[in-house]
Amino acid sequence: MLEGTTICAVRRDGITAIGGDGQVTMGQSVVLKGNAKKVKRIYDEKVVVGFAGSVSDAFTLSEKFEEMLQKYSGNLMRSAVELAEEWRKGNMLRNLEAMLIVADKDNLFIVSGDGNVVDPEDGVCAIGSGGNYALAAARALKENTQMSAEQIVRSAMKIAADICIFTNHNLIVETV
Repeated sequence: MLEGTTICAVRRDGITAIGGDGQVTMGQSVVLKGNAKKVKRIYDEKVVVGFAGSVSDAFTLSEKFEEMLQKYSGNLMRSAVELAEEWRKGNMLRNLEAMLIVADKDNLFIVSGDGNVVDPEDGVCAIGSGGNYALAAARALKENTQMSAEQIVRSAMKIAADICIFTNHNLIVETV
């Protein structure tokens, strides 16, 4: 299975930043690619999505989410909930090993691997192999600094990449 990534998101002062590294790993010992793009803008640049997990599953899930955005006229919450519902019911989606972080100008959600939608109460979330490292760093930085959302994401991702062997320093950060 191809995997290995970290995605981190922070919402502060009406701005949400989502950052992800570029590492794709096969198994526990081989880096296949260091510059994969796992954070992107969709729906006329109004939504940012970051994905972690099995590469093909993450692409499939991202595409399904984009279809939901089209179907529900860009309503992020409705699209995330409908995707999660389809994920729980659908035979094909049920086995996807991936997670998403999605954000627009008003909302931030994790769409989890078991079909749940989580709205992080503190405006900070992270997924993937280095997710817990990035989450801890981002929470500490948000609580104890005046850094912007983007600065916090970049710093938290650097910390995660320094600790997690499945996360690298090749970052893509998008804000909305």
